Amino acid sequence: MSAPMLTKDILFFQRLLHADGLYLDDLDGQWGPKTEKASLAFDQRAEQIRAETRSFDIRSENNILTLSLKAQRQARLCLGRLIDGGVHARILSGTRTYEEQNALFRQGRFGNPGPRVTEARGGQSNHNFGVAWDIGIFTAAGGYVTDEAAYRAAGAIAMAGDSSATEWGGHWTKFVDYPHYQLKLGLGLSDLRTAFETGAGIAPLTALA
Repeated sequence: MSAPMLTKDILFFQRLLHADGLYLDDLDGQWGPKTEKASLAFDQRAEQIRAETRSFDIRSENNILTLSLKAQRQARLCLGRLIDGGVHARILSGTRTYEEQNALFRQGRFGNPGPRVTEARGGQSNHNFGVAWDIGIFTAAGGYVTDEAAYRAAGAIAMAGDSSATEWGGHWTKFVDYPHYQLKLGLGLSDLRTAFETGAGIAPLTALA
């Protein structure tokens, strides 16, 4: 999804803005002047982060801009290390609304076509809270790479010197996910969801964005 698409679910977007410390009013799902102001501040800060780091291909940019501000910075640094390391990588997935997550979950289930691509329903993935991104690796000619070894090697490059800020799915033991990266927040999924939905704030984001 692209950043403007977040505004189709205003409540979700308000929660994302709140997690970044930009929108501190009621989470009411209504686009008023305070939401507009927070949205503009989000865009300005995102552009500043891009200027401080670097720009990428259009698809990666669209996905990066859906992330929380701190995740945007880390995703840019992560992708930059990959590219500098000779990996033809792009960011293929960023933040998903609950509705989008549920649509992915239904794929390959309940008689729907396509392969199963996730075990998580809406609200059960770190992608639903603006803190996670997935990469894709491509050949020099533009072909999509599916070889697991390529993603393992990429993970070693991406995580070099960044273990304190970013978590790599390749280090997981229960469900290894080599293309997956996310902020290291020190929060379990349940606590993260509660903080995101209630507007209690996600301290590691608001303090460091």
